[in-house]
Amino acid sequence: MTSQTRIDPDAPLPGPPEPWASTDMPSPRSGPPFHMTDMIAAEPGLARRLLAAHRDPGGPAAHLAGAIREAAAARSPIVVTGCGTSEHAAIAGVEILRNSLAAAGLPSSTVIASQAFELALDAPGDGLVIGVSHEGGTAATNAALEAARGGGARTAIVTVTDRSPGAALADIIVETRELDQGWCHVVGYLSPILALAAVGAHIDGRPLDPEDAAGVLAAGTRDEAGADQIATRFADARQLLVLASGADRAAGRELVLKVEEGAWLPTAYRDLETFLHGHLPATDETTALVVILADRAHRDARAAKSLAALRAVKVLGVRAAAILATDLDEALPADLTSSGRLLVAEAPSLPGPVAALLGTATPLQLLAERLARARGTNPDPIRRDDPRYRAAAEAAEGGDS
Repeated sequence: MTSQTRIDPDAPLPGPPEPWASTDMPSPRSGPPFHMTDMIAAEPGLARRLLAAHRDPGGPAAHLAGAIREAAAARSPIVVTGCGTSEHAAIAGVEILRNSLAAAGLPSSTVIASQAFELALDAPGDGLVIGVSHEGGTAATNAALEAARGGGARTAIVTVTDRSPGAALADIIVETRELDQGWCHVVGYLSPILALAAVGAHIDGRPLDPEDAAGVLAAGTRDEAGADQIATRFADARQLLVLASGADRAAGRELVLKVEEGAWLPTAYRDLETFLHGHLPATDETTALVVILADRAHRDARAAKSLAALRAVKVLGVRAAAILATDLDEALPADLTSSGRLLVAEAPSLPGPVAALLGTATPLQLLAERLARARGTNPDPIRRDDPRYRAAAEAAEGGDS
C-alpha cells in the first residue's frame, strides 16, 4: 500500500488529464483516511469555487437556464438523465429546477428525471435533455444524449470538462472542473447538484451565497462521533433499508449506492409511504434502517409518516437511525432512533430543495464512509481491487457513473 498523503481541503481538486481519459484505479491506501474521506472534507471548498464560477450572467449556467426557461414556457419536455451517482444527482436536479421554475412563475410539470438507458430507448423528439456525467464518459448517458439529439431535442450536459466524449454530444456544457479522486463518488454526486443549483439561481433570480452552501456542507462533516455510533450499530446487520420522501429521495438513493459500493452491505431504498405497504415482513433484529428527513416542503406530513414507520420497526427490533433536520430533533422521540441520528443544519437563505440536498449530502457520505471503516472495507476502489469484482465489472462492460 502507498503512503497516505492528505490533500489540502481548501485547494482545488485536479481536473481530468489532457487529452481526456477516464480515471484509473485510485491509488491504494492501507486504511482510513481514504480518498473518500479527503473528498468529503474538500466539498465545502468545492462549493465555494463552483458556485462562484457559475454566477456569470453570460456564462454556461446562465445559458442553460435560458434554455430551460424557453422549454418550460413552451411546455416542452425537460429531461435530466444519468446513471448511478449521476442519476441521483439528476433526480436532485429535477427538484431544484422545478422549484426555480415555480419561483419564476413558469410551468414546471414537464421537468422529469429519466434513467439514461431507458431514455436512450425512448428519447424525446423535442424539448431539452440534460445529461449528468461526472467524467463525461458514461456510455449509457452518452447514448441518451445522442438519441435525443438525433430525435430533434436540444442537448446539454453537466460534466467535469468540455473535452469529454459526453460534451461532444451537447449543445450546452456546464463544467464542474474538479475530479473525484476515488471511485466511491462523493464529489461526483455533489458537484452536479451545485451546478444545477447555480442554473436554478439564474432561472429564478435568487442568487446563491457560496458561503452559505459551504457552511451547510461543512456542518454535515462534523458529527464524526455520531456517524461512528450508527456505523458500529449497523456493522453486522443483514441488510440496510433507507426511507425518504420529497427532495430527500435523491439522498436516500445515493446513500444506498454509497453503502453498497463502499461498505458492501446489501441495502435498498424505499419511498416512505411505500415501505409500510408490504415490506415489514422482511425486517427483524438483523435489519438496519435510516430515515432521511430534511425537505422543508410538507415537513409536518413527512415527519408524521416517518414517526409511523419508526414506531412500526421498533416493535420488530429493527436498528433505526435518522439523518434529520435540526428543527425535528426534539419532535422525533429519541427511542425511535436508538442507533443514533445525524442532524442537518437548516439553511433558510437557500431554496428548500437546495438546502435539503446540500444539508444531507455530507452526512450521508460520512455515514457510508464510517460504515466502511466499521466493516473493514476500503470504499475507494468499489471492490475492483479484487480480481473477481474487477472481472465482473469488465464482463458487464460498465462505465463510470
